[in-house]
Amino acid sequence: MALDRGTRSDEWLIKVGAEATHAVLDRADTPSPLGLFVFSHGAGGNMADQGMSAITGLLCSSGLDVLRFNFLYAEKGSRRPDPMPRLKECVAAVAAHAREALSPSVLVLGGRSMGGRAGSMLAADGYPCQGLLLLAYPLHPAGQPDKLRDAHLPKIQVPVLCFNGTRDSLCRRDLMEAALQGLGDRWTMHWLEGADHGFHVLKSSGRSDADVMAEVGRTTAAWMAGLAAGNA
Repeated sequence: MALDRGTRSDEWLIKVGAEATHAVLDRADTPSPLGLFVFSHGAGGNMADQGMSAITGLLCSSGLDVLRFNFLYAEKGSRRPDPMPRLKECVAAVAAHAREALSPSVLVLGGRSMGGRAGSMLAADGYPCQGLLLLAYPLHPAGQPDKLRDAHLPKIQVPVLCFNGTRDSLCRRDLMEAALQGLGDRWTMHWLEGADHGFHVLKSSGRSDADVMAEVGRTTAAWMAGLAAGNA
């Protein structure tokens, strides 16, 4: 079914096994979007939280269609994340629904923190997509840099754009750079100077949160344009 660009957004109910979850499709601010981003939320949030809404608006203005959704635990109002296999199942179900309904030429998985990790693990399993967009990838738990979440990264065979702040307590820069050695040019690591895990900066940095978001938008638009050209 071709994407109807006559309306700005649609709400969907998507089956995930024997359950279902809600998703919202927000359209790009252009008649010719660069691709579709299946956007997963972080552990403490949901598809409608402030951070998800802000990034969705940013990405739509940067030329992407964005499909955000609730993981099943968030759909039920719980704050305890589902096990990783269940998170991956939910991402796969939403992505499959989007592929069937919209037939995007470029499908990108990813999301904030835990949501991005789930998408990356699904891609490492070989789930078909054209790229990964990771926002604040949680390389390790806060205060536990010895517990790295990097074993699956070499298995990812699609282009990756990953944003992390230089003050991110869940992603020490030296550990991330060591984890990425040998992965080649398919992984684009973009460090946001002075930003924390939520992409916030201190006033003393001389930058604002809006500056950081604008940097994310510009960088993503350029990367997506390259993906779109490669899949034309």
